Amino acid sequence: MNTNKEQFSAYDAKPERPRLLAQDRHLHIIETLAQQGSVSVTCIAAELDVSDMTIRRDLLELESEGKLVRIHGGAVLPDHITPVAIDREEPSFDARLVKHCEAKARIAAMAADIACGYRTVALDVGTTTYLVAERLLERQRMKIFTNSVRIAHRMSSGAPDIYLAGGHMRGDEMAMGGPAAIAQFEQLWFDVAFIGVSGITADGIYDYSFEDVDLKRLYLNRSGYTVVLCDSSKFQRMSLVNIAPLEGVDMLITESSPPPAIALALEAARIKVVIAPPLSAGC
Repeated sequence: MNTNKEQFSAYDAKPERPRLLAQDRHLHIIETLAQQGSVSVTCIAAELDVSDMTIRRDLLELESEGKLVRIHGGAVLPDHITPVAIDREEPSFDARLVKHCEAKARIAAMAADIACGYRTVALDVGTTTYLVAERLLERQRMKIFTNSVRIAHRMSSGAPDIYLAGGHMRGDEMAMGGPAAIAQFEQLWFDVAFIGVSGITADGIYDYSFEDVDLKRLYLNRSGYTVVLCDSSKFQRMSLVNIAPLEGVDMLITESSPPPAIALALEAARIKVVIAPPLSAGC
């Protein structure tokens, strides 16, 4: 009887939970920090079914990488978090084009290099995407889809095929939008999309105009790979509309490392961050 009982107990026992690798534990810690702002050694250890000592070692390693600050019993986000600023008015296109010129040029050069690996490319409205378009003028066998009249006009004498969304044009930005533009482009699937934003925080990406947001969301949802172009002046800034959470983005191209709060959120969302190098010949 004892033998049968022992056999039954062994058969009935729950299988051991597989041990997580260090990188998986680190990701879980970072995700929790991004969501809650702090973590407890005891709670994380219980969630991952590992010892408190293992989690303490993980926190020590993550702290050495600048991703958190250890406190008694756990860890918090780094103290030097830049407050979120709110932009209430959209500057003119020409004013934005000359602002942070060198940073935008670096980002545009990197984005253009990436775009060259694809056939169908969606370019959002914006100053940085406009600079990307200028760098793609000689690309043959490339199809460019955009809702920017400026981009379409700038590329009209270039090598790529240009497809401009129809609909209502928004004044100074020369951006096409509305139901007609959405209906036209939602029939398509793009290899890659480059999205312009007015700001980025741990809660997602932002834009000034609700009229442009529908096309931005369409590019995010109808592209095999999505790239946000954002110079460092837009970190920890938000404006009228939240376009999407960070999880909808594959890559961020910028010219300077994001601050800790955003860096943690980007890592938790598994977004590849590319720092564009300086250009050899300025803007």
